[in-house]
Amino acid sequence: MRSFFFRYPRLFRWTMNLWPPMFFSGIRLVELSNDFRYARVDLKWRPWTRNVNGTQYGGSLFSMTDPFYALLLFGCLGFDRYLIWDSSAEIDFISPGVGRLTAEFHLEDEQLHEIRQQTAEGDKYFPEFVVYIRDQQGTLVAKVIRRVYVRLKPAYRKV
Repeated sequence: MRSFFFRYPRLFRWTMNLWPPMFFSGIRLVELSNDFRYARVDLKWRPWTRNVNGTQYGGSLFSMTDPFYALLLFGCLGFDRYLIWDSSAEIDFISPGVGRLTAEFHLEDEQLHEIRQQTAEGDKYFPEFVVYIRDQQGTLVAKVIRRVYVRLKPAYRKV
């Protein structure tokens, strides 16, 4: 059985947009597919999201990618079956981010199959996902690599 919010993607998106760390950072979950395999997140252009150089603050870019692969995996694999945590991440700033920025998150069938296969015996698995942050003109602003910890909950592990 999936957690309440993961059964209702529209409610989930609405709730995420009101969550204080997102709301006050200018981060908005703009689109979420019903199957939790795709999400698009925007970072608004606000005075409090800018750095001393007048570009988007790097911490805000990093934050806009923070929970989304873990949340998409919960939606696809099951909140009740799996332990899923962000494990580590790295960011490469490519060009200055000016204006509204966008990041897209995709989960492919092959990735989900690999995760299920690697965790079937109860083992830990650390899949990596790449997120590209772009400005409104499509210019690459940053590349983020996110590593996620995935493991079956104890009740579902083979003893």
